[in-house]
Amino acid sequence: MSYQLIENYGIVGNMRTAALVGMNGSIDWLCLPHFDSPSVFAAILDDQKGGRFWIAPAEGDVTCKQLYWPDTNVLITRLTTADGVGEITDYMPVGTAASRLGHYPLVRRVKVVRGTMRFRVECRPAFNYAQDEHTTEIAEHGACFHAPGLSLGLATGVPLTQDNGGAVADFTLESEQTADFVLRAMEPGDGCGEPLSRAHADEVFQQTIDFWRDWISKCTYAGRWREIVHRSALVLKLLTFEPTGAILAAPTCSLPESLGGERNWDYRYTWIRDAAFTLYALIRIGLTDEASGFMEWLQARCHQPSPDGSL
Repeated sequence: MSYQLIENYGIVGNMRTAALVGMNGSIDWLCLPHFDSPSVFAAILDDQKGGRFWIAPAEGDVTCKQLYWPDTNVLITRLTTADGVGEITDYMPVGTAASRLGHYPLVRRVKVVRGTMRFRVECRPAFNYAQDEHTTEIAEHGACFHAPGLSLGLATGVPLTQDNGGAVADFTLESEQTADFVLRAMEPGDGCGEPLSRAHADEVFQQTIDFWRDWISKCTYAGRWREIVHRSALVLKLLTFEPTGAILAAPTCSLPESLGGERNWDYRYTWIRDAAFTLYALIRIGLTDEASGFMEWLQARCHQPSPDGSL
């Protein structure tokens, strides 16, 4: 893939799907409900019509920096302007936290650390690689997006308005104030879901932090560059498809090795060789559960051969 492009993104996920978050606060890639499902946001492929979920300061020059909450897959995008310093915390709840929020939730919390900042939020889904039309409904506590086969709810306490098929808003936060946005798959007719209270949001966040830290605590590596080894292991864990144990080569598709190049394949599949290298790396640092899950998945494939005997 184009590493010049992908290095400008952080990744969050829940072992079923993953989102790419740009340095500018824009989610430019997300497929729901799974890694290999059609895209909901794909601005990384087409900036004009691919769809995105963007949160950023509404005005002024912005300096951006990304970092992960230590030993987790919770991503922080720090935005600094002349008026203050803000942070966007992005994550997909996992474990107990996920089950309480519905189907495949994505949580975005905006917080002002210092000063007073005015933000702009734009949620503009483009279903099925921007091929399917959708309808947008503005509700009391968010917005609903309905396309053939998939409905999304965006729940928030920030009043939204409709704009060309998307939901947008401008809002102002002072120091230590927050605004939460929860995007999730919904059943048609179920609305957009309820926004998170501050206490509930804190609880879901802490449960997600605890999940990742509990997982990485099993790592036995104690050599140099321990933080980098942990970060690499956490990314590899994100690429494990939890329902089956299969391991993806990458969460994206259609990104060539060089801009304009032909090698724009879909990497949201398992390559046995690549997965073997991944498992070897995880086993070497004491993370063995993923190997067991993968071998069970592979064994199941051996019982489902093609008519000619091939896998």
